[in-house]
Amino acid sequence: MKTLLLVVASLLILGSDGLAQVSGNAAYSESYGKLRPEQNERDKRLLPPGDLPPGSNTMFIEASVLINVPADEYVAVFAVSQEGETPVECNQKMDAVLKQFLEGLKPLGIAGKDVFVDFIAQEKIYGYHVQDNAAKEELAGFELKKNVSIHYHDKLLLDQLVIAASREKIYDLIKVDYIVTDPDSVKTRLLEAAAAIIKRKAAAYERLFGIALLSPPQVYANKPSVYYPSEMYEHYTAYESEQVDRAFYQSKYTIQNLRKSHTFYFNPLNGSGFDTVINPVIVEPVVQFTLYLKLKYEIEPKLGKPAGQ
Repeated sequence: MKTLLLVVASLLILGSDGLAQVSGNAAYSESYGKLRPEQNERDKRLLPPGDLPPGSNTMFIEASVLINVPADEYVAVFAVSQEGETPVECNQKMDAVLKQFLEGLKPLGIAGKDVFVDFIAQEKIYGYHVQDNAAKEELAGFELKKNVSIHYHDKLLLDQLVIAASREKIYDLIKVDYIVTDPDSVKTRLLEAAAAIIKRKAAAYERLFGIALLSPPQVYANKPSVYYPSEMYEHYTAYESEQVDRAFYQSKYTIQNLRKSHTFYFNPLNGSGFDTVINPVIVEPVVQFTLYLKLKYEIEPKLGKPAGQ
């Protein structure tokens, strides 16, 4: 009997580190990647409801600046869970695992002040006891969950942290937080860059169009934003595959599909929509600071010549 196959070439793109060890497994929960930051940047440029547009004797000049800043410090968060027949047994297992894990961090230079263990939850576990033709649900045990936050400075240390965790059967790296220790200086640099752009635009308008702008201008909008790598990862699954006509053949065949691997990648904001990008070349995940600045200028009215002249 001939088998009817519909050949479908498909490329599946699923929207939102090096795999999970950079962004953490929380990347799986981000469905849109950088779409939200991009939409936020577009929304900044919209005139808020109720605000009046510039009149005949006023005009807006705006600047949008992006800066890529490597992190100074990091915090990796690991999830730890233990099961037991009683809460006491759960705690004993948890204490033993955490003790060994924390001991394994000492050779890496991780001091006690750089580690925090956060109690998350203690839950009941239920199972089924099957007897004759009845399946009765009953209490089967307990599960204790804690998170371990580890503060470190060397970005290359993460691989060693993951290995130390795996030795204690801790495999769930939730996320990595990227920390910029002096955000105020970054914001000051953004403001200075945006102000310089607006001044250049104002001078160009005066030179090219003969518009006389009066000082000082009014700050109409000053909108900063910060985007961290953990929210800028996207993933996709790319493959080509044949597809069987299930409606006709599923009663005869058991179809077993191969597992398709997800690819994760850091997809930051690019220069689109920005007047300038500071530190534009990115070779590692960075914290992205943006600033949208809009100034309102009064225009010096041109006096007409008196009649008869």
